[in-house]
Amino acid sequence: MRKKESSEFSPPAVGGISLLVVFAVLCLTVFALLSLSTVRADARLSEASAKSVSDYYAADCQAQAILARLRAGERPDGVTVEQGVAKYSCPISDTQTLQVEVRVGGGTYVVLRWQAAPSSEWEADYSLNLWDGGMFQ
Repeated sequence: MRKKESSEFSPPAVGGISLLVVFAVLCLTVFALLSLSTVRADARLSEASAKSVSDYYAADCQAQAILARLRAGERPDGVTVEQGVAKYSCPISDTQTLQVEVRVGGGTYVVLRWQAAPSSEWEADYSLNLWDGGMFQ
């Protein structure tokens, strides 16, 4: 019988357990990456939400200051009065404004409108060529 030469290389035997461990590590790595991307998305969403709330309350504070001046008998810039109703708006963001309508008179005031509204009109986009349900020709 011939002895095996020491120069021959035999690869280590890879059994079922080793393959299972490699698969488990691969799955855990994928789940960790998915969790990381979810956390980053949630962080961006929470930052945007905090900025939105902060911007709204800054506009609300500005609107309250204008209302206080109206109650004191002043008429600040940007306030229009039509038929006893004072109207003004305070910007919240590039896309929203806080619109206010107040009836002031006789030492009392009634808030008729205190609403966040879009700052521009919505325009429909009819540029899509949609299927109308008919047969193709």
